[in-house]
Parts: sequence; C-alpha cells; structure tokens
Amino acid sequence: MAVKVLILEDNPVARSFLCRVVRESFSDTMELVEAGDLEGARKQLARVASLPPEQGFRLVLVDLELPDGNGMELLAEIASSPAIKIVTTLYSDDDHLFPALQCGADGYLLKEDRFEVLVEELQRIVRGQPPLSPAIARRLLSHFRPGASGDSGPMGLNSGFGALTSPGGFSNSRTVALDPAPEWERLTPRENEVLTYLSKGFTIKEIANLMGIKWFTVNDHIKSIYKKLNVSSRAEAAVLASKQGLV
Repeated sequence: MAVKVLILEDNPVARSFLCRVVRESFSDTMELVEAGDLEGARKQLARVASLPPEQGFRLVLVDLELPDGNGMELLAEIASSPAIKIVTTLYSDDDHLFPALQCGADGYLLKEDRFEVLVEELQRIVRGQPPLSPAIARRLLSHFRPGASGDSGPMGLNSGFGALTSPGGFSNSRTVALDPAPEWERLTPRENEVLTYLSKGFTIKEIANLMGIKWFTVNDHIKSIYKKLNVSSRAEAAVLASKQGLV
C-alpha cells in the first residue's frame, strides 16, 4: 500500500521541489497529493477522514503563509491526527517557529535549504528524530540555553520522536519515575514488541524490517507507547522497559 503524503504549498515551483524532496527521501511507494491553499488541503483531508489511519495521510508538509490563511490553522485542526506534520517555510523567526510547534508541528524545515539538506533532514523521521533545518536547530538550542533571551517560554516538539518536551527544553531520563505507570498493562503485544526493539537501540526502519511493517506504522506505535507511559523519549521508555524485564 502506498504511503499517502499531503503537500500544502501555494507556490507551484516550491511545491514541485518539495515533491522531489519527498520522493528522494524515502524508499516506500509514495502517493503525493498536492494542495495550493487551506481550502484544498481541507478537502483532501476530508476525503480520507473516514478511512482507517493506515490508509490516510501519513506525512503532511505545511507551508505557513497561504492565500486563504495561515498553515498554523491546519496544524491545530489536525493536531490529534497520527500523521507526521512538518512545517516547510521560509520563516525562521521565533514568531513563526514557536507557535507552529505549539500548534502540533513535528518538525520545521526551511525551503531555502539545499535539496540534499532537506532530504537528509526528512530522513531523520526514519531514525526516530524530529526533522529540523540546521538553522532552526541552532535557534532552539540558543533559546533553551540558560540565560537565553526571549519571552516565548520553553516549548517542545509535539511529536512521537522524543525531542524537546521537558520543562527545561530537553528530555532528561534521570527524572523518570522508576515505578511503572498504570497504563503499562495497556500496551498491546505489538507495542511491547516495538518497545523491546526500541530499547535495544534499533532504528525505526530496522524495527519495521524486523516486524514486517511500514516505518510509519512503527512510528504510530511509538507515539502510542510514549502517550501510555507518559514519557517523551527513547531513553525514558528504555528505563521503564528495563524495570519490566523486557530488555
């Protein structure tokens, strides 16, 4: 089954460029759906709303400045969707970056980056890492360092990749409660299997190959595991897995 990708971009040239980036980034068979404005994107999302999650959009690229509104509106609307949501924009300032993350973006890429850089950053998804343009990563690091200026307040990536989610900016495995969360017993057998592989250091793509499933499905399992265990990183999940004797 082809992996559905929605690309929301009003500039036809940029949209074609992003399509090439996506195709180059993943070995999966991709079904790319393009939209030039919010209305078009909403129509495409409505068409798959009644389908099972695995048949809906698994990756959504969202431009921020659009003819009929702001891409953050769409991010907020699909915040609960299992799709991986990545901002693709020209804006690298705090006024765009942090609100986008707050609205549910799982990554933030600058369209001005070179083709090979965007491909490399997008491939970070397969390794269980949030895709961030180098300039954005540096801005986040600067923002969360002690004594950094700005009143935006610390914010994290709302993703299943385990990134910047702790009050101090970075997840800290030393703060994990060693007692298992009540939700532990609610992990499905598949989630337990994924957690075991994850704790042993396998990448998302390696887990997908071992289990015979798509990497997008593995990522969905990881998101569910993090939510049930109330953790935000691989390290925290590994601590709990170790306590339960899974690894």
